[in-house]
Amino acid sequence: MPLNTIAPLHQVTRELAQVALQKRSPDLVITGVRLLSTYSERILPECELWLKHGRIACRQPSGTARHLNLDTRYYDGRGGILAPGLVDPHIHIESSMMTACAYAEAALLNGTTTIFCDSHEIGNVAGVDGIEWMLEDARKAALNIFLTVPSTVPATSPKYETAGGDLTPERIAGIFDRWPEAVALGEKMDFVQVCQSDERSHAIIAEALKRGKPVCGHIYGREFVSAYAAAGVTDTHEAISQDIADDLLEAGVWIFLRGGPPTTPWNSLPEAIKPVTENRASAKRVCLCTDDRDADDLFLFGMDWVARQAIKAGMTPELAWSAGSLHGATRYAMDGEFGGLGGGRRADLVLLNDQFEVQNTWFGGELVVEDKRVTPLLEKTLSEDAYTYPPAAYQTVKLPEAPKLLPDLPTGPCRLNLLRAELPGIVTLHRTVELDAAPEAWAPVLEANDLCYLTVIERYGQNGGVGYGLLQNFGLKNGAVASSVGHDAHNIVMAGTNEADMRLALAEIEKTQGAVVVVSAGRVIAKVDLPIAGLLSDKRATIVARESTALKKAWTELGCILPYMGFNLLPLSVIPDIRLTDKGLITVPGMEILPLVETLSI
Repeated sequence: MPLNTIAPLHQVTRELAQVALQKRSPDLVITGVRLLSTYSERILPECELWLKHGRIACRQPSGTARHLNLDTRYYDGRGGILAPGLVDPHIHIESSMMTACAYAEAALLNGTTTIFCDSHEIGNVAGVDGIEWMLEDARKAALNIFLTVPSTVPATSPKYETAGGDLTPERIAGIFDRWPEAVALGEKMDFVQVCQSDERSHAIIAEALKRGKPVCGHIYGREFVSAYAAAGVTDTHEAISQDIADDLLEAGVWIFLRGGPPTTPWNSLPEAIKPVTENRASAKRVCLCTDDRDADDLFLFGMDWVARQAIKAGMTPELAWSAGSLHGATRYAMDGEFGGLGGGRRADLVLLNDQFEVQNTWFGGELVVEDKRVTPLLEKTLSEDAYTYPPAAYQTVKLPEAPKLLPDLPTGPCRLNLLRAELPGIVTLHRTVELDAAPEAWAPVLEANDLCYLTVIERYGQNGGVGYGLLQNFGLKNGAVASSVGHDAHNIVMAGTNEADMRLALAEIEKTQGAVVVVSAGRVIAKVDLPIAGLLSDKRATIVARESTALKKAWTELGCILPYMGFNLLPLSVIPDIRLTDKGLITVPGMEILPLVETLSI
């Protein structure tokens, strides 16, 4: 039986009941542990857990099975804390730059056994085909993986960007009806259109609601909360302040506390947790989540790290672990299967030390991580049983021939519309610079105003569109950086100080059908190849993590202040104030297309 498959509960209830009544021996007894109960939010001393068919049969006092001389296997927990595996209610596998099968390795090392992923990245690249590739991948992974069906593909109208996929209401309905793993509608990123009653946006929401599926959210701005909730959205991971978190809770919207690495824009947990820690709000509709993790951050800052951050921010350890496990399962009405140590639940378990660091992980009753290392059983699954993506997934980058990479010089006095990067890095500011006369070259303008070139290139072979911009305060002083992960349409986004390095970076992306690349002085300094849909590596998680670490080092050494995951958001035309797509500069939320150069009358 594959590692990711255990018997459905309805097939084994008789034997589980017999084990619980001590009429049949369990398959495994984990003894000598303290149990973390997510139901009562307390730690129960001197316990053991009896497992049968990859499920929990019962809790007993430590030593009971040996006293009864049961014929079973034993595992001595040596006084550690046994807790349910973590449940991540909102992630994007593609952000890790690895496949679902590869993702399982890092997740299990961090005690995560169940994830709910929104694969809108691969949906933007390849539509329904891309979603189904990912679902097939997920079915072979040593992890419980459910899909929140991408709801906003493309993220905006074709007027504003060119995408490879188009998930219409009818296509989304088809995914729901064909795939039982499709359990919710993914984050409705076009929150302005939703609140303004856009017909297509609400038709997509309707397909989820009429099937009884929850609708996930993505929202900025307190003024939108009421309308968003009224539209049927019932969770969000984008609460970035205490005030909006309070508003969302009172509107009946679940809050996912997003614990991002401290140096990234995704670390909103410290502020969003305050309704619970300072305002005495109940945490019953509060979960923890990771949202986005690149490859090496996935190992360093998993869900277990997020739980420890919640403890540091004021939650009790028992509540924090519950918010990271039972609450996420409850949000999707799966708490009878995951998130707790009750009878009949899957034996997805972690053994913790007193610092709530993961030592062991069991998946479906099988030991897959021991002493913080992958076991031979999981190693075999990772090396032999991984899904192979079809040839079409390796053929998604179709660039125009020799595209022009730099904007034309102004021909007279003008105003330049700029994007200004500001940390923490999600929002970009709309700024302008006025020139009294036509410059002879771009270089002096860039140097005088702390600018570099920013270019977005359509990569689906549809229209060959190229958008030109100038990026301020990015920190790049020489060379070029480029990525095939330009959210959400996933066109090519590049920044550079000179055309030669930018052209080399583009050639590298085309050669490998996707990559994130750093170039300086005519030489590739670092690169992560992403040949699957221009988004994913086909290598093991540990290899991708090493490549990612080297890329970050080179990225920082070139002076870039935005991490490359933040850089990838520069074309995402649903985030204020201004973005650049293959169609040009777009203001948000005004959705006005601006020229880079506005001529001024003398």
